[in-house]
Amino acid sequence: MALAFASFGVASAEDAAAQPVAAIDLLPRGQEVSGTVIELAGWVVATRDSEGYPFAVMDKAAAQILVFGGDGRLRGAAPGLFGSAIGDHSAPGIAGLALREIPGRDRTTPAGRFVGGFGPSTDAGRVLWVDYDSAVSMHPTATGVPAERRAERLASPSPDDNRITHGCINVAPEFYEEIIRPTFERGGVFYILPDTASLAETFPEFVQSRATAQRNDGRRAWPASH
Repeated sequence: MALAFASFGVASAEDAAAQPVAAIDLLPRGQEVSGTVIELAGWVVATRDSEGYPFAVMDKAAAQILVFGGDGRLRGAAPGLFGSAIGDHSAPGIAGLALREIPGRDRTTPAGRFVGGFGPSTDAGRVLWVDYDSAVSMHPTATGVPAERRAERLASPSPDDNRITHGCINVAPEFYEEIIRPTFERGGVFYILPDTASLAETFPEFVQSRATAQRNDGRRAWPASH
């Protein structure tokens, strides 16, 4: 993936030249980032929707995680593991269940905009909560259950085998330590694209803004009357 969209115009050209971005790209060779992800990230920066905090955009279908600093610069891109069940909402009461008690159909990674940060957990120490209410955190892959082959799934060039977790988001340990932990040390905003729900339902302000921009572009495209 070319990291050509590392900045969305927040910093000046002089600043960008003086401080080149050294983003870490762990995505499989040749794997593209969707236009929706790029548009959403650009919208977040342009509207300051993350209020100056760092943010991440996650594409469950492509199993991709893109991390941006509060200045809008891309800090890293990497594959991720997501909930094994297709779905965009968390089942009621799921936060109070032990992992083994979560039914297969409820092992979803919810979609939407979440404000999260590091905090304590009952069984894993200090973790990065993406959505505390539904007990969804982001953490590095561990050996866990060897049969799940989580490290191998992350290394696979295809996103088709990246749905394996109980709902949490897994990344490679090196990406977690070099990018995730320092970027979100003081919290951040997480945008997770939906599996089946519409973008309009998940990110209504983004979709409305995009539609307005498209209408304006269309009006500018008409020739002047004579």
